[in-house]
Amino acid sequence: MSVFIVGEVYKRTELHEKYGGQRQGGISTPANHRLIFLFTGGKGERYGYRDKWQGKTFFYTGEGQRGDMVFISGNKAIRDSSKNNEQLHLFKYKEKGYVEYVGELEYISAHLEKGHDIDKHSRDLIIFELKLIS
Repeated sequence: MSVFIVGEVYKRTELHEKYGGQRQGGISTPANHRLIFLFTGGKGERYGYRDKWQGKTFFYTGEGQRGDMVFISGNKAIRDSSKNNEQLHLFKYKEKGYVEYVGELEYISAHLEKGHDIDKHSRDLIIFELKLIS
């Protein structure tokens, strides 16, 4: 059962004050909780991120602004979330500093797609396929 309420708006800094994790970026991995926060919306498309819904499946672009994306840090955490018994929680930016809770997700798979980085150089993007479970 989720500790978050679908549709509720949270102040991102308060999430981090309570749970920890990286305060910037799209993937936050609080060290002392079995939670992974995913943030979408905002300015991501400017930097080559391609998050989108298809039915109850969410395609989430991995982290890394330059060069090919690889399975380290937050990308590895998402990929290994099931085997590490960690919950994936998706938040969507509503306005600066505030995010709406979308729901809990389950990792299904990941694949590579061609895209560009912050400098407009060609690169491989990791695209996660995540299923909405709440």
